[in-house]
Amino acid sequence: MKETHSHPHIHINDLTKSAIKRLAISLGITLAFVLVEIIFGILSNSLALLTDAAHNFTDVLALGLSWWALRLATNPSHARRTFGYHRAGILVALINSTSLVIIALGIFIEAYKRFINPPEVNAGIMIPVAVVAVIVNIVTALLVRQGSEHDLNMRSAFQHLMGDVLSTIGAVIAGVIILFTGLNWIDPLVSILIGFLILWNAWGIVRESIDILMEATPADIDVEAMLMDMREVDGVRGVHDLHIWSINHSMRTLSAHIQTEDIPLSQGATIQADLTDMLINKYRVAHATLQLECEGCNPPDLFCELAG
Repeated sequence: MKETHSHPHIHINDLTKSAIKRLAISLGITLAFVLVEIIFGILSNSLALLTDAAHNFTDVLALGLSWWALRLATNPSHARRTFGYHRAGILVALINSTSLVIIALGIFIEAYKRFINPPEVNAGIMIPVAVVAVIVNIVTALLVRQGSEHDLNMRSAFQHLMGDVLSTIGAVIAGVIILFTGLNWIDPLVSILIGFLILWNAWGIVRESIDILMEATPADIDVEAMLMDMREVDGVRGVHDLHIWSINHSMRTLSAHIQTEDIPLSQGATIQADLTDMLINKYRVAHATLQLECEGCNPPDLFCELAG
């Protein structure tokens, strides 16, 4: 089996170092503000504010784990980790999103208790603290936004922070309504809305993380179209034992057996190079392992059964 080597290798570069630094700054800012929100949430007796503090604390954990995973992913591959440590970010994304689900369930339980017996909320303290929280969360979210569209780990941290932006805006709205109406039940109502928002943000990350860990075919790849494109490469007579999966959100891997005529090795190398170029340019598959076989090999099914 011959492996193509034209895929980009991941090294510690300026972009990675910048992401690590931005995560560290966001972590420090968020941790400091969590302490502030807890103090003023207790003083104002605001569940919305304490809810946001709890959510912010999960952000501290999320940012810390994301920072650790990003650092770990820069380590080179070796005999025990031939794909390196790129899956660390997926594990962290799954942990982060699962923690959001747990926090949301806790919010629903506490909100129910406060609907039954609504306590008095000090909106005069709640509003200014929530306004500051909006500003802090926007700043920290912008710090980790860069690269989040291509990295599930960074995206999970970014969604944690963006959830905080929206939840603190909700706390401001609740405080204003309570200030002018005295309707203290608005506070747990906003908390429930925040909880559903948290669940909505978490679900997409959980689903994609599980897909990657289960080595599912990337959702945007049409396997039939890919097979058609592979078979149209000059010299390819058939494709079988096809596997397509992801190491992380942006690193895609493929292995396949390629049928050809009974040709010299040098011609086979040309076919491999043409296939690799097509897979990189059209499907962003940066790591392809292609085994060439002549047409008389009697191939099995398209998708190989590994059991037994």
